[in-house]
Formats: sequence, C-alpha cells, structure tokens
Amino acid sequence: MKRNIKERVLKEANLLIEKKLTIRELADIIGVSKSTVHNDMRNRLKLINKELYSDINNLFLDHIRIRHYLGGLSTQKKYKKNTIK
Repeated sequence: MKRNIKERVLKEANLLIEKKLTIRELADIIGVSKSTVHNDMRNRLKLINKELYSDINNLFLDHIRIRHYLGGLSTQKKYKKNTIK
C-alpha cells in the first residue's frame, strides 16, 4: 500500500475517534467521497492497525445504535421548521 494512502487512513481514523465524526462529516473535511472513507476504515485500516480498527468498529456500532434516534430528531426539527411559517 502506498505511503500517502496509509497516512490518509491513519489521519481519518484519528479524526473519527477524536471528534466522534460520522463518515459523511469526515468525508467533507478530508475532501474525499464517503465510499473512500468507508473503504479506508473497513478494509485498509484492518491491515495497517488492528487496535485502531477495533476502536473505529466500536464507534461505528455506536453510530448504528443511535441512528434511529438521530433520524427522529431530524424529522422533528424539519416539521417544527415548516409549522412556524
């Protein structure tokens, strides 16, 4: 694997853990697609650093656990915004 890819993957992983970002948020910050970030975290990171991969996997599981809640908040916010007019 190329050195610049390894550096990017490690940078992405550290940002995800430090700031508790989502894949979409990180993709916007780094300037790559969310597919690239997902591929980096799921496939490449496992080969580079297994401990960091485990931490990222736990973060993703937390995101999965709360996504229904966050979706509900977004919907609630959307309808509140539309009724204020």
